[in-house]
Amino acid sequence: MRVLVQRVSSARVLVDGDVVGEISPAAQGLLAMVGVTHDDDPAKARRMAEKLWQLRILDDERSASDVGAPILVISQFTLYANTAKGRRPSWNAAAPGGVAEPLVNEFATALAKLGAVVQTGVFGADMQVQLINDGPVTVLLEL
Repeated sequence: MRVLVQRVSSARVLVDGDVVGEISPAAQGLLAMVGVTHDDDPAKARRMAEKLWQLRILDDERSASDVGAPILVISQFTLYANTAKGRRPSWNAAAPGGVAEPLVNEFATALAKLGAVVQTGVFGADMQVQLINDGPVTVLLEL
C-alpha cells in the first residue's frame, strides 16, 4: 500500500461537477491518495491509517491526531504505475478494483475509528481533485 500525503490548506474532489468530499479553507488538513497492490490486506490498511494519523507533518511538527486535522481520502491506482519501459505506463502492480476498493474503504474507516474527520472520493469514478498544497509538503508513505 502506498499513500501520497499532501498537507493542504484546502482540498475538494468533484464527481460529475458535484463536490463529494472537501477540506474547507478554514482548516489545515491532509489529502491522502491511496494506492493498493496485490499483497495488501485489511491489517496493512489499518497500520497505514495509524501511520498517517500520527505523522508529524502539520505546522509545529504536529500530527493530525494532535489537532484533529481533517483527512480527504482518494483512491489512486496510478501510484503503482511502472514506467521503466517505453512511454506507456503499466498498471500491473495495482490491485484490481474488487481487491482495492474494500482496502481503501478499510483505510478510511480505520482513520475514522482513530478519531479523524474523514471524507472520501468515489472509488472508480472520474474525479477532479482540487487542492492548495500547504508548504508545499508532500510525503510518500509505504508499508
